[in-house]
Amino acid sequence: MFGMGPMELLLVFAVILLIFGAKRLPELAQGLGKGIREFKKAMRDETDNVKGSTDVANSGQQQKEPPEKQDYGNSQKK
Repeated sequence: MFGMGPMELLLVFAVILLIFGAKRLPELAQGLGKGIREFKKAMRDETDNVKGSTDVANSGQQQKEPPEKQDYGNSQKK
């Protein structure tokens, strides 16, 4: 996990516990979880908006002929 062994992770957790304290740690984890949840929801909503707008734009367009098949008024040669 991130190139860190179990001893390094234990050391990082111990330092975090010393800095924030045992009472504050669950609050931080809860806030972090809420933030991640809100971020994922916003990303999902924005993705749905983008997909919805492209679907609406594509359904309103007419099928165009390929350029070699389009008539530019030059089809009648003298």
